[in-house]
Amino acid sequence: MSTQVSPLAGKSAKAGARLDVKKLIDAYYSRRPDPSVPGERVAFGTSGHRGTAFDGTFNEAHVLAITEAICRYRRKQGLDGPLFIGIDTHALSTPAFESALEVLAANRIEVMISMGGEYTPTPAVSHAILVYNRGRTSGLADGIVVTPSHNPPESGGFKYNPANGGPADTAVTGAIEVAANALLANALKDIARMPIAQARRAASTHEHDFLTAYVSDLGHVIDLPAIKSAGLTLGVDPMGGAGVHYWARIAEHYGIDLSVVSEEVDPTFSFMTFDWDGRIRMDPSSKYAMQRLIGLKDRYDIAFGCDTDHDRHGIVTKTAGLMPPNHYLAVAIDYLYRNRPHWKKDSAVGKTVVSSGIIDRVAARLGRRLYEVPVGFKWFVDGLLDGSLGFGGEESAGASFLRVDGSAWSTDKDGIAAALLSAEITARSGRDPAVMYRELTRDLGEPAADRVEARATPEQKAVLAKLSPEQVQHTELGGEKIQARLTRAPGNNAPIGGLKVTTQNGWFAARPSGTEDIYKIYAESFRGKDHLLAIVADAQTIVSDALSASAAAPRTDKEAVQAWQNEGDPN
Repeated sequence: MSTQVSPLAGKSAKAGARLDVKKLIDAYYSRRPDPSVPGERVAFGTSGHRGTAFDGTFNEAHVLAITEAICRYRRKQGLDGPLFIGIDTHALSTPAFESALEVLAANRIEVMISMGGEYTPTPAVSHAILVYNRGRTSGLADGIVVTPSHNPPESGGFKYNPANGGPADTAVTGAIEVAANALLANALKDIARMPIAQARRAASTHEHDFLTAYVSDLGHVIDLPAIKSAGLTLGVDPMGGAGVHYWARIAEHYGIDLSVVSEEVDPTFSFMTFDWDGRIRMDPSSKYAMQRLIGLKDRYDIAFGCDTDHDRHGIVTKTAGLMPPNHYLAVAIDYLYRNRPHWKKDSAVGKTVVSSGIIDRVAARLGRRLYEVPVGFKWFVDGLLDGSLGFGGEESAGASFLRVDGSAWSTDKDGIAAALLSAEITARSGRDPAVMYRELTRDLGEPAADRVEARATPEQKAVLAKLSPEQVQHTELGGEKIQARLTRAPGNNAPIGGLKVTTQNGWFAARPSGTEDIYKIYAESFRGKDHLLAIVADAQTIVSDALSASAAAPRTDKEAVQAWQNEGDPN
């Protein structure tokens, strides 16, 4: 990444200023978002509505409005089965859960809450929905996950998973967003609600043992007996997240040697090490956030961590430390399609437009169709549900794949299964995934990759999101002939919200940031670091020139490239 790495990166957060949890929760209840301010409205991104109570972007009013909108959407769609709801360990997740339950119970929705108040990983909710709906054509279940994923401790998040078990698509979230904002604008006057104590006692509120249901079924997606037989020593860092109590149960149930580094749950997350920018994030793909586990790598044959809702994974090996997400995705794909004989012979490989080109080469060598889609796991849901995709993965360390028999496991990202897969790979191959990645690059070429940033106004960002291929007049990138100019994903023809340009040995993709006045450039070269730098430089020129007809081009941020050369990639 181009931005400068904080001197705090990788250091213990215990000495830093701690989140005032009481003040945050007070703000959740007391602050009233202003629906006339765009930033304070309900806004579903790629992973639901997110924000913080401190600035009026994630408050009780948002949750009440979203939940009521979901209830109305369910009725309109004829969804009358149970709604599974789970939460992670962020400070705002429990109050948001209680707000949601007050509305769900008042709407007489059959709600399945976690037994004993146990935290619930995202994949456990998706799994519960799919298991319930298997073989049904009516009375279908859906779900809500209260989580901002790996984001900082002050963050809150709320996402809806319909009957297909995965993240809702834009048509669904768009309808919910419009309805929720209308409720906000009307001062929440039409929302059904009951006190939380009454909601918990309601006849429609039921406890569900997500933990046992998920753990007892894991043997149908991972070869756990092989892990046990190999006698591997495994380590896991739950990073204080929703799966904190799942790992010990997995170890006990399947008899594997799995040590949990820490089961501490603290909503300040002060046990973490600071991420690249000096903030706390529970990001298992960040070498800075994963310092605790990286420091223990020599104790284990393979180790792994998951983020707060356990939908992302990070793989730590003795030979290479923390694997970059794209490296592990490539290994996982190569292994799975060679070792899952019951999967459909035409099951495709799913990747996003900003994932590594090594995945393209792996898929080609396997003789599998590549399904390349915009950023967002929602694009993989239908394929994982019907088996036309065997695997779907994102460059941000999120993935899911089919059961051993080729049926759906989780149509949302599953960090637990992806993590345990690294142990299966090691057990059955005798080599850890980092070694296997080096073998892949020996055969298919070794990519150099990075992400940089350049400044852009909101108007320029809007233009970038809607570019057409014809607006790119350049014919070369990094000294190679441009082969494709893409503003729609090759796999499903959906808009990528930016631009991707490819050559024989490299590519870049440029996408506007949803939260900052910048655009991000993802770039990769199979010809080494110098060629990568040339691609990045050309990419900024190509984007600036493409925008110049509609607005003044963003400043080409030479400092960004220089900072990347000096600092490396903080992610």
